[in-house]
Amino acid sequence: MNILGISCYYHDSAACLVRDGKIVAAAQEERFTRKKHDQAFPSHAIDFCLKYGKLSVSDLDFVTFYDKPFLKFERILETYLAYAPVGVRSWLMAMQLWIKEKLWIPDLIQKNLEYDGDIIYPEHHESHAASAFFPSPFQEAAFLTMDGVGEWTTTSYGVGRDNKIAIHADLKFPHSLGLLYSAFTYYTGFRVNSGEYKVMGLAPYGEPKYVQTILDNLIDLKQDGSFKLNMQYFDYCAGLTMTNGKFETLFGGPARESESDLTQREMDLARSIQDVTEEIMLRTARHIHQETGLPRLCLAGGVALNCVGNGRILRESPFEDIWIQPAAGDAGGALGAALFVWHQYLDNPRTVDGRSDLQAGSYLGPEFGTDELREFISSYGIPHQELDSEALPVFVADLVLDEKVVGWFQGRMEFGPRALGGRSIIGDARSANMQKVMNLKIKFRESFRPFAPSVLENKVSDHFEIDRPSPYMLLVAQIKDDKKRVISEEEKKLAGIDRLNLVRSEIPAITHVDYSARIQTVNRETNARYFELISEVDKSSDCPVVINTSFNVRGEPIVCTPLDAYKCFMRTDMDYLVLGNFLLDKKDQPEFNDDIDWQQEYELD
Repeated sequence: MNILGISCYYHDSAACLVRDGKIVAAAQEERFTRKKHDQAFPSHAIDFCLKYGKLSVSDLDFVTFYDKPFLKFERILETYLAYAPVGVRSWLMAMQLWIKEKLWIPDLIQKNLEYDGDIIYPEHHESHAASAFFPSPFQEAAFLTMDGVGEWTTTSYGVGRDNKIAIHADLKFPHSLGLLYSAFTYYTGFRVNSGEYKVMGLAPYGEPKYVQTILDNLIDLKQDGSFKLNMQYFDYCAGLTMTNGKFETLFGGPARESESDLTQREMDLARSIQDVTEEIMLRTARHIHQETGLPRLCLAGGVALNCVGNGRILRESPFEDIWIQPAAGDAGGALGAALFVWHQYLDNPRTVDGRSDLQAGSYLGPEFGTDELREFISSYGIPHQELDSEALPVFVADLVLDEKVVGWFQGRMEFGPRALGGRSIIGDARSANMQKVMNLKIKFRESFRPFAPSVLENKVSDHFEIDRPSPYMLLVAQIKDDKKRVISEEEKKLAGIDRLNLVRSEIPAITHVDYSARIQTVNRETNARYFELISEVDKSSDCPVVINTSFNVRGEPIVCTPLDAYKCFMRTDMDYLVLGNFLLDKKDQPEFNDDIDWQQEYELD
């Protein structure tokens, strides 16, 4: 039985194919259109899923959409009516989109797919809950979903057991942790729905000086993690911005202009909202444990991408173990909706072993075989050398240890916002200069942004304060004390962004200013070639860690095809590109002409 899951029209549109309960393929639309956070109907992602599954639309048994459009429309109508006549401009803009597209999901699915079968509509947070529990390694677990807003729900918790999920309680719009965090994202000058992780990365540079201001004025937080927002300070219900003049008065001035210099105020605001968010996540987790008595917790929804908060739940809550959906945001809703139909709607059984999840490392996107890569390279006359599978990891490890920056394009593309060794840029974690080089010359992004480590799973506890796998880069842990460098008294006096370039550990390129790192553990079973590469780095350096950042530049999606990878390689100061077994040296490449009509036709394996 083939089930196609779809999410779209808000941000991060995606499609997922589930066959007989197994996740066959999943991808975000942005990877194909090259429009970051593309919200359009995911035609390209659907085409990929069907092609990879060797299906036509007539082979689909069900199509499922990740929320209930009419229920969401009801919430929008009621909200605007409650604030009328305020918000007329925002209302007119919203109605144009709803009347043009969002109210006609069944018609659009039938039209775009030429599909006339059954369409199932779980609620938004049911899709999130399904994406959290059903792929997890647990036969029974509590779940927590937190995001901006679905139809009405902004937070929910409940229990997953065998092949069923049940939501026990929820919080409703406009009281939303996701929207509270997005309000501070907006106010600190970053883009809502894409810049939240920048706020999280900026937080360690600041002091929590506004925490009490937030708790006294913006939010009424209860011991069980439930809360109400003081809507006098927010404009997102009926306006065109997240915050208003009263918010600006409370925090001493207008929102930071995008791309302007960051000040200590933005750093302190970021630290303050991060601390409040972590406290809400912790209180909620403790309450869920008290209510359910279950030892394991699954998480999804955009807030579950807050890996610092996730790490604190793991360390400080009563739960023995947690599992987080790698595509925790709206893209993962497509996957959750498809699994919801298979298990919840059709009552098909589910059995797991308690150790391995069903996400296949989240390597669920397109892949390109050796013949396809050779044809691509030959068609454009790209200088290269071809290495055999045994020589490649040894050769590339030497490049990394020589402080070269390497684009790494292997196997299937990752599903979700993180590069996990399929579409990655890698470098030497021991280098004191690598963070600055990669941020400014490769990624073209803010200098304060930290890089994440990929580390051999069997050696993660040698370098980090964590005792379990973290395959999806969704947990933060501290560097081990014996790997830290002693900071001098003079260096301790540095504040804010001036702390950026201090060497804090034996692996400075991935050590954040608070000695933390967002960890990806790598094992042979899920990504053999990446495991072999890091193993070769370890053999030569006694360091089982490399820098892993996503293969893209600021403002663009992660690369999908060999052509995407080659363009990114040539437009940056990357030193080498590895496409499968093919190695491209920047010094050998002809001058790149962006005016050429670069096109690529390919067939998926």
